[in-house]
Amino acid sequence: MLVERLDLPAALPRARSRRDTESETVQFAQAALAAAKRDGLRLAVRARYVALAVIACLLLIINPSWKEQLYYVALLGLFALIGWGQVKVGRLGVSRPELALMFCDLALMTVILVVPNPFSMAHWPVAMQFHFGNFIYFFVLLSGATLAYSWRTVVAMGTWTAVLWSIGIAWVWWQPNRAPELTARILAATSGDYRLFDLISPSSITFGARLQEIVVFMIVAVTLAVAVRRGNDLVIRHAAVERERGNLARYFSPNVVEQLSTNDEPLKQVRTQHVAVLFVDIVGFTAFADARTPEQVVRTLRQFHALMEQEVFRHSGTLDKYLGDGLMATFGTPFGGNTDAGNALRCAQAMMAAADRWNGERKKAGEAPLRVSFGLHYGPVVLGDIGLTCLEFAVIGSTVNAASRLEALTRALDCALIASDDLVQRAKAELDGTDAVFWPLTAQAPQAIRGLEHPIAIWTQARPGDIVTPPDRPETP
Repeated sequence: MLVERLDLPAALPRARSRRDTESETVQFAQAALAAAKRDGLRLAVRARYVALAVIACLLLIINPSWKEQLYYVALLGLFALIGWGQVKVGRLGVSRPELALMFCDLALMTVILVVPNPFSMAHWPVAMQFHFGNFIYFFVLLSGATLAYSWRTVVAMGTWTAVLWSIGIAWVWWQPNRAPELTARILAATSGDYRLFDLISPSSITFGARLQEIVVFMIVAVTLAVAVRRGNDLVIRHAAVERERGNLARYFSPNVVEQLSTNDEPLKQVRTQHVAVLFVDIVGFTAFADARTPEQVVRTLRQFHALMEQEVFRHSGTLDKYLGDGLMATFGTPFGGNTDAGNALRCAQAMMAAADRWNGERKKAGEAPLRVSFGLHYGPVVLGDIGLTCLEFAVIGSTVNAASRLEALTRALDCALIASDDLVQRAKAELDGTDAVFWPLTAQAPQAIRGLEHPIAIWTQARPGDIVTPPDRPETP
């Protein structure tokens, strides 16, 4: 009826359903990666601040000249500012401001390592910069990138470093020799051994060592990129697990979800066990919907389902499915408990009270109240996955059919709730027989239920407005 009211097709194509599922999965994964990047950027900038503080302390040891120290401390401040900017502009996907700041990081590092300190008292040849082994500071920037960026960005960072370092080498090679006399004396002292000359001459660039730095850095960058990609895959898998856990929370109570998250075997095994089944339905909803717009119908159903769902989970039940204007819930799935029948009965009565309060609110708002009916039965059911590619955890059997027909029987008997004697007796065994949950119940003559061989005894409960408060010492049914 509701489908016709909304002019929707009776069944959506399976291909469309799969596309929607895949789209939701991608969106969920993208959100997880975005959250991981935000956390990674914050962690990376904190690690950067710590590294800069350690390097600043190291300068006091390796460079005693305070003028030179001030120059490097100012540059460390620039690195800190760039890190702060990366956190501000960072986002998932390609961000040009973020890439620009990363390039500034690498370019600034290249200038520091290649260009001599302008405040230095020593006037060494420019190539002397390569003799200090300061290329290792690039690894500080690379390690921070692995905390926040994609594997492609880490590879790009390695490539940019190789290019910038090569440009720096070419610039140094282009500079004139500031100490030709010293170079000549060293060459004479090495007796023409050019390998030894390259190692000790302050004017030598040592191209072999520079090439080794570039190759090793690229190897490390690619290796870290692989690790970053693997980490992203783990984030996506974790997001998928959390999504599945969230989907379980739509059907099962939180305590059941906690158990299912560590053990999924109960969903895979086909087995028979005793379960309490509860059916809930709004009486006369078709006529109600015919007089209202689709938006009003859907809003009413959402309010009703929210109230009923809350009580199902509060009483450790499982929301099996929505049935248009009603729902089916089970108690004892996928794990049987010691109070399944009692929980089902208490849940139905709590639903009845919630529906009564909701009707009171509707009356105040000038809306017509709705009559809700309940059917409960306890007995054996078959549990397990059904379907081939689209699986569903199903609860099937005569117990389910009987609970549904007991709910329908409430119209003929003019009551709100019908529970089978099997359920009530089981609830008595689970709970104290004098429990208040049994007070509103009234025993009725056995009823013939279609699908069952023999009539079954039932108990009824009147609508909330018809219930009489029991005496102080009630006689339990």
